[in-house]
Amino acid sequence: MPAQERTGIWLIGARGSVATTAAVGLLALRAGVTGPVGCVTELSAFAGVPLPGWDDLVLGGHDIAHTPLEKRAEQLAGAGVFGHPVFSAVRSGLAEVDAEIRDGYHPATHTGAQADAAARLGADIRAFADRHGLARVVVVNVSSTEAPCPHLPEHDDLDALEAALADPARAVLPSSSLSAYAALKAGSPYVEFTPSSGVTLPALRQLAEREGLPYAGSDGKTGETLLRTVLAPMFSARALKVRSWSGTNLLGGGDGETLADPVTANSKLESKARGLAALLGEDVTAPLHIDNVPDLGEIKTAWDHVSFEGFLGARMSLQFTWTGYDSALAAPLILDLARLVTAAHADGQSGALTELGFFFKDPLGSDEHRFAEQAARLITWAEAL
Repeated sequence: MPAQERTGIWLIGARGSVATTAAVGLLALRAGVTGPVGCVTELSAFAGVPLPGWDDLVLGGHDIAHTPLEKRAEQLAGAGVFGHPVFSAVRSGLAEVDAEIRDGYHPATHTGAQADAAARLGADIRAFADRHGLARVVVVNVSSTEAPCPHLPEHDDLDALEAALADPARAVLPSSSLSAYAALKAGSPYVEFTPSSGVTLPALRQLAEREGLPYAGSDGKTGETLLRTVLAPMFSARALKVRSWSGTNLLGGGDGETLADPVTANSKLESKARGLAALLGEDVTAPLHIDNVPDLGEIKTAWDHVSFEGFLGARMSLQFTWTGYDSALAAPLILDLARLVTAAHADGQSGALTELGFFFKDPLGSDEHRFAEQAARLITWAEAL
């Protein structure tokens, strides 16, 4: 990748907690007021990979919220996600990023055909690339989790989907998938960091293949599921039988409010459950629930209880608690993914980037969930770039 090439990161949900933390982090890395802690692509294994530098990344995005990015960052600093000195150091740069955020798609306020909305979203991405002379724009969805998307026949065939999108009487795509469609039509690789439908619909995968674009997803792996993918293989490797694995998630902030809706929470619960079932088998009892606790603010706590059986039927258990700022865990992964997808696109790769399953709870195009194996696959792939 030529050193002068610059890459855009277009964030769907650009004023949310994760996107704001990613913007603060990128500006802080450029300013030298923080180190790349949590950035996988800064590990020595990636030293020879042709990745864009921090100065080569330009931020923009879509959002339906209008709280200025600077105000959102100030709120996150007050919540403890990052320090006030960091916020002060990047404050002026946030205004520049905020100026590149455009109004997103909202099904409740849009009138007309969804094709018109997609054309507007795609035009925003292309104009962003033109303004900054970008070689490419990687679109990353970090917006609020959607309720599961009811299946329609048009989701399976691109021609049928595009005909339906042109019908002003129909709304065949959820917001995340409309954003993915717009991104692909604009020539942008796409990353689905949420458990929403996004690019997972077969028709959109057909579009990515037709346009020769890479995509990755889905549902970023930042906390409880990260630990599960490390610990579950341990039980299998030592021939210990897991009888049940129960989990409770406590969270506040915007995620807590969104996931308080049981229908919306199902997307997240299904994504988390699939990985554990793949690692341990379908016969393991694995109840999991999410509670909204507004008092926790930006902090997320997960508690897991694992009941397992050892030699001679001995019953034992493991319990662990994970507490952290989900935005601070997710933000460096957003930067990592944008850099790696950029390198893949520059290398001419298209379709599902299965090696990036390392970053996701429900990896597209791969049934590998074991963390060590995912890490090895990622490094081997990156070295080949």
